[in-house]
Amino acid sequence: MTTSATGLHEDGSPERLAIDTIRTLSMDAVQKANSGHPGTPMALAPVGHTLWSQFLRYDPDRPDWPNRDRFVLSVGHASMLLYSLLHLAGVKEIDADGKPSGEPAVSLEDIKGFRQLSSKTPGHPEYRFTTGVETTTGPLGQGCGNSVGMAIAERHLAAHFNRDDAVLFDHDVYALCGDGDMMEGVTAEAASLAGHMKLSNLCWIYDNNTISIEGHTDLAFTEDVAARHRAYGWKTLHVADANDTVALAEAFQTFRDTHDAPTLIVVDSVIGWGSPKANSEKAHGEPLGADAIRETKKAYGWPEDKDFYVPEGVAEHFAHSMIERSRPLRESWDATFAAYRAKYPELAAQLESMRQGELPDDWAADVPVFDADAKGIASRDAGGKVLNAIAKRVPSLMGGAADLSPSTKTDLKFDGAGSFTATTPGGRNMHFGVREHAMGSIANGMALSYLRSYTGTFLVFSDYMRAPIRLAAIMEVPTIFVFTHDSIGVGEDGPTHQPIEHLATLRAIPGLVTIRPGDANETAQAWSAALKQSDRPSALIFSRQALPTLDRAKYASADGLLKGAYILAEAGGGDPDVILIGTGSEVSLVVEAYEQLRAEGVRARVVSMPSWELFEHQDAEYRDSIFPPAVRARVAVEQAGSMGWDRYVGHDGATITMSTFGASAPLVKLQQKYGFTVENVVKVAHEVMQGNGK
Repeated sequence: MTTSATGLHEDGSPERLAIDTIRTLSMDAVQKANSGHPGTPMALAPVGHTLWSQFLRYDPDRPDWPNRDRFVLSVGHASMLLYSLLHLAGVKEIDADGKPSGEPAVSLEDIKGFRQLSSKTPGHPEYRFTTGVETTTGPLGQGCGNSVGMAIAERHLAAHFNRDDAVLFDHDVYALCGDGDMMEGVTAEAASLAGHMKLSNLCWIYDNNTISIEGHTDLAFTEDVAARHRAYGWKTLHVADANDTVALAEAFQTFRDTHDAPTLIVVDSVIGWGSPKANSEKAHGEPLGADAIRETKKAYGWPEDKDFYVPEGVAEHFAHSMIERSRPLRESWDATFAAYRAKYPELAAQLESMRQGELPDDWAADVPVFDADAKGIASRDAGGKVLNAIAKRVPSLMGGAADLSPSTKTDLKFDGAGSFTATTPGGRNMHFGVREHAMGSIANGMALSYLRSYTGTFLVFSDYMRAPIRLAAIMEVPTIFVFTHDSIGVGEDGPTHQPIEHLATLRAIPGLVTIRPGDANETAQAWSAALKQSDRPSALIFSRQALPTLDRAKYASADGLLKGAYILAEAGGGDPDVILIGTGSEVSLVVEAYEQLRAEGVRARVVSMPSWELFEHQDAEYRDSIFPPAVRARVAVEQAGSMGWDRYVGHDGATITMSTFGASAPLVKLQQKYGFTVENVVKVAHEVMQGNGK
């Protein structure tokens, strides 16, 4: 390499100078933080620069433009690549209120604060935290799944909103993936579905650097990734050198010209390119070190004594290349939408509401009210009725199940709902196949693209979905996760299908609203509570078996669910002698025990507690009104593990819960075996009252 007096290297082009600026910023930021992954940004700088400067339809001044191309960094550990691109492109910040602040999304000072507390450049990119970050990535494979959801959303939005005289949605989705992504099963699930759906608006760029943390990938990974994706129905391309920007541009153009399949571009790169640690795991997950950085900068023809150096004109040239190409597209879109608003006012208003996460004014008009019924209805069945009533009035509500909709009752059955397929993208029923993990990450991608997405599977399979559920909570997106078959009530299917610890693990996720309703009317309120969330995901936990529909003229209104816990029944005559707490299918059991205790002259209180999360958001006065501190005789009844109930029953209370896995038998036999009977609840209530001097 050669160096000119102006500091330009190689061919002296602004392109090459910008690429090495990305590389050196990444090296310097990781070194200053003494933490991070420098090698991948160094290797992929030409890929990022070529895509952003020549192809990505993205206006730096309007990073919330609805028809912008989406760029997903699934290799989230390479976050300095994205931060460098955002900085050099001059992307402007959107503040917490959704308004332009006029400040840069990522300043040079932000890059210098890489991985530091409260910096806008955390170790892995975080949605809502840094403008320009389209999704939170970290667990490998999740960004790949998100990108499929984004591509599905674009297809659906285009089918719903586009008209012959007005195209509002025709953007593409790019995801940068690595060897780790390709090893993770979620990526295979997502790729399989994307190929089946022929998502030609989706491009994955696979960084084939053959290095992982333990060493060369041939230690554990030797498959032909391109062949696998071709088998999925993808078009595959190969760029033999990540530094060959001409070949990269040709590949991106081929993707743009492909209309019948998603595209995988395999890019061979050298991790830590140009450094003494190139093509080594030492360039992967640790700083290069001061000496190696000096040698690398020398190899680049870069000033060796300058850190965080952005040569004059680099940022301006990069930003101009994006603005020159994308701003006319964005301005044309603005003009198209203005005309669209005049000609199609209802659709325009609908789109604006979806962008704001708002619901139609009449969204709950058809939510059913269920009559009292001792036989009752399974909450999964009630949930299906409520979902369909709401979805008819909420066009953004779209989702489906992991091949279980006949069991989870999550299919939309009204006229016009239809199924989303390669040929019918306007359909609202998603058929995810038996792909729970990808289903969750795809649903998050849909939620990041203006849709109110929901999923459905059995509660025991929430284990397969924990990563996307957790990320939905971190991102504060209102994805709705429906789980049915919620307890030992699954019966004869046995312990493999009877969830025990799952409620506790969901309740442990900060920001996830977990709701287990006790009858059909609580189920209606549970759906309402979930739809009202604008910045929190929800998990709705429904039963397989029928639950009695309580007489709300005799017991309290089900709208108490919105506060998480409420007094369902009260004996009166002062503070209760004992508080009985139930959720889901155990609420009716607790009510039966309450009636027997009341007949004995015991002042008992029944608390229905469908959602710990909602309850904890109430003020202390309300919480104490439900659980008076002076009343220490308390019994919680739930066909799940006991973990966490101690905070509500205290040291002097008791739980009737599961301490083992279940068994294969009819439900009645299981209830008797594990103590979920009226007789046992009454017995335990007397024991805790006696222990508290009652």
